[in-house]
Amino acid sequence: MNPGELLNTINGLPAHPLLVHAVVVLIPLSAIGAVLISVVPAWRRRYWLPVLALTVVAVAAVPLAKEAGERLFARLGSPNDPVLRRHTELGDHLLPYALVFAALLILLLVFGRLADRAWVAAVEMAQQEPDIIDIAPSPPRLWRVITVLVSLLLIASAAVVTYQVYLTGDSGSSSVWSDVGRG
Repeated sequence: MNPGELLNTINGLPAHPLLVHAVVVLIPLSAIGAVLISVVPAWRRRYWLPVLALTVVAVAAVPLAKEAGERLFARLGSPNDPVLRRHTELGDHLLPYALVFAALLILLLVFGRLADRAWVAAVEMAQQEPDIIDIAPSPPRLWRVITVLVSLLLIASAAVVTYQVYLTGDSGSSSVWSDVGRG
């Protein structure tokens, strides 16, 4: 089996609905993890790697699901279903949202680490030279403010990307299941 076939079928089933589950599960999970490490700095220091790894896998699943969806759409003969067309439009826009989310997570990790280092340096300086305690808090405060701002942007981005996943998934499932159960 060549690699291109994997995006068409997996064990005889269309690959798109299978790959979509990775996006639908992993993006919200990584969003929850990102929010948690944004709110609790001690968790950021401890769980940054699993959250980052989960986010990388989640974001990588988006173009795979999109490509598999385009191949499935072509195999179906590009049906003229407005709900399916809406699904493909939403799917086209999901990757930029996911990339912004991932970039903000990386920024949080970088700025959070800088804030942690600045805080440790300020504490060490204050312990060594108690007379300069008044100027020591300035650098850590700057990095903490930047970290808080990036955290707020990350939390907003997590909500937006999760909502975009919901909209895309809901339109896709509606296009498939809307006629099921109607006698």
